Amino acid sequence: MEIIVFLSIVIAVVAVLTSIVLVRRVKKQIAEMTDVLVDVKNGNGNRRILSATNELTAPLAYEINEIVVAYESRLSTVRQTEETNRQLMTSLSHDVRTPLTTLIGYLDAAHKGLVTGKDRDDYIETARRKAHDLKEYIDVLFDWFKLNSNEFALEIQSVEVAELTRNILIDWIPIFEDKQVDYDIDIPEQPVRVRLDMDSYMRIVNNLIQNVIAHSHADKIKIALSKKENNMELLLADNGVGIEKEDLKHIFERLYKCDKGRSEKGSGLGLSIVHQLVEKMGGSITVESLPGKGTEFMLLFPLES
Repeated sequence: MEIIVFLSIVIAVVAVLTSIVLVRRVKKQIAEMTDVLVDVKNGNGNRRILSATNELTAPLAYEINEIVVAYESRLSTVRQTEETNRQLMTSLSHDVRTPLTTLIGYLDAAHKGLVTGKDRDDYIETARRKAHDLKEYIDVLFDWFKLNSNEFALEIQSVEVAELTRNILIDWIPIFEDKQVDYDIDIPEQPVRVRLDMDSYMRIVNNLIQNVIAHSHADKIKIALSKKENNMELLLADNGVGIEKEDLKHIFERLYKCDKGRSEKGSGLGLSIVHQLVEKMGGSITVESLPGKGTEFMLLFPLES
């Protein structure tokens, strides 16, 4: 009987000591968690809670770590958005105010009679081109903000993309001829059905062609649509100045411009918009280029089953 009582006392003492050790360990871990959370709150998103899998607080520690990672990811996205908006405002200052000031100057000169005859006609034509450039730039900005807003939604439907592409290109032929760009268009007569948002597809094709007209200095352009295995393939190639290898890595990044001196017009958003729209519709886009030889964009969209 005495042995049983003794063993009971020993077991009770061991249990109490074990509990004390566990409580101290848990309190220490909670203090460490608090310290990490305070550090994260103060801006250090790289802190993590270390915990062995057999510890009581392990599930809580792992959950907190996942929350911190998700928080840091969202915070990084917010910072990137803020930086993009800041760059956009800087870009607006240069790319909108400057041509707008020039536009007003030409129109004022023509209106006040400071130029007459052919000079007046030239001033008005220059003002007209500036106005179109300005509208084009504002349209791209509108597309960008719309694309990155919570209100943006695609209307995916079955589209006969061969005929749609043909209709898009009809409007570009007079521009090709005006710019003295030889064009080679190859679109099959047979229907090619893909599930797309029509407006987004039109924006993609128009942005790619506009990029060639504005920046490639090409005098030849090839546009070919075809079926390759289970995909619709759209090739857009030119024989222009090409893109340097280093620039090619960043070509779809927002606000990236190959022309570092900003001597050429452009928002730096057109190809970024193309890339986002393509991905949102389940497609892919690649680009290959050789400086002095030309550039080739390749669009792929899955064919409708």
